[in-house]
Amino acid sequence: MSTFDDRPQLDAEHPVFILAMDHRDSLAKHTYRIASGQPDDEDDIQRIRDGKMLVYRGLLDALTRGADRERTGVLVDERYGAEVARAAKAAGLQLAMPIEASGHDFFTFEYGDGDDGLWMQHVEEFDPDHVKVLVRDNPDLDADERRGQAERLAGVTRTLRDAGRSFLVELLVPGTDEQKASVEDYDRDLRPSLTVDVIGFLQEHGVEPDIWKIEGLDRREDAERVVAAAKQGGRDSVQCVILGRDASEDALDHWLSVAAPLDGFVGFAIGRSIWEQPLGDVLDRGLAEEDAQDLIAVTYLRFVEAYREARG
Repeated sequence: MSTFDDRPQLDAEHPVFILAMDHRDSLAKHTYRIASGQPDDEDDIQRIRDGKMLVYRGLLDALTRGADRERTGVLVDERYGAEVARAAKAAGLQLAMPIEASGHDFFTFEYGDGDDGLWMQHVEEFDPDHVKVLVRDNPDLDADERRGQAERLAGVTRTLRDAGRSFLVELLVPGTDEQKASVEDYDRDLRPSLTVDVIGFLQEHGVEPDIWKIEGLDRREDAERVVAAAKQGGRDSVQCVILGRDASEDALDHWLSVAAPLDGFVGFAIGRSIWEQPLGDVLDRGLAEEDAQDLIAVTYLRFVEAYREARG
């Protein structure tokens, strides 16, 4: 079992570069064109599983081209990616797995209701290095929903701490219509401050991740504020990674250049920006799987190099 004593070292000098492929409902809808996002046909389910394995093989190609095995990670779900999760674990890669149900506005357990312990049984079965939860929050969202979500996440924190497991929170702060209308550029002008506010709110309610997976930040001073919020109150060991958000290569290059030089950021977790186009071309345009794997490997390594160069 992965515990505090044997988890991978994560700090500015020991980053992690995670290929994220835990997408479920959105993947089924947009890449496989299954309108409900919940396929019940076994052939459709297998196609999605096969696609995730193809993406994973692209990451294995990156290892043969020089990616550092100890610094390479995979974020993958159990529903379609159980085979990938087991293979990544056996290959000695850092494994992160989600416990949230896909397609919900507020955090909901994928397995069980939180009180029955079922979700933790799934964690123990796969033994990931990092247990991940996707959280959407904003100070202007419904107050009762926010408190309820925070209480559920605080329970996850307590359970994982008791089990000696690493907790990774992917934090999205979607803007309301009013917020977006109030500024020229929501992501640049308002989201950073709201991110700091949400981190503080969650901490006050007992949510204590070891790693915050953060949306890209355009300005160094905003990245510094987010790191300070994550580490405030004696949380010196807490770290941050940058998420991809299906952004363009230029946007990701900039976000990585802002974050990488700062102590407190320890890598990235990028997904669709690396594999969505190659996988889609296999499904829709007849691209050979070997060529898709090559594109995935090249793009993954490109972002690793961009991060390392920015870190200097």
